[in-house]
Formats: sequence, C-alpha cells, structure tokens
Amino acid sequence: MAKKKYILTATLPDGYVKTIGPTAAEFTHYWRIVAYLGNGKTEVFWGHVKSLAEARKKRSAAADAGKNRGWERHDFEIVELVRTTA
Repeated sequence: MAKKKYILTATLPDGYVKTIGPTAAEFTHYWRIVAYLGNGKTEVFWGHVKSLAEARKKRSAAADAGKNRGWERHDFEIVELVRTTA
C-alpha cells in the first residue's frame, strides 16, 4: 500500500511561503540561505530535511561556503514545516 502523501508548507519570518509536495517523505524542517554578493546581487539556496539537527548542520556549511564563494554576508533561516493532507 502506498504511503499517504502530504503537502508541506514553510512560512519564513519575512512572509515568504514555500510549499512542498505532495510528498510521502518525512521532512520536518525547511532551511534557506540568502547570500549577499559583492556586486549587490543575491543568491538563494534552500532545502528540506528530516530533523532540526540536520538543518542546524547546514549553518556551518553555509559559513564555509560564504568564505569560499566570497559572499559579503549571508542570512540563514530554519523553520518548521506544517503538514496538511494532500
């Protein structure tokens, strides 16, 4: 029997809403990096993971990426996903 599918929704503090799904994966958190480049532009990286601990590990990886890619600065955010039935 197929797993039940859900719609996952992340609402970030700036009001941005990301919808994922339908999916049967057990994702619990969404992370986003907004990287500020030296030329005034930005890059956005995001993903979803199965635990808060997994999401927190991305924070140190973001700092390393910033040094390697020459970002002026970056914002890293983690929010819990809200599950609704598909």
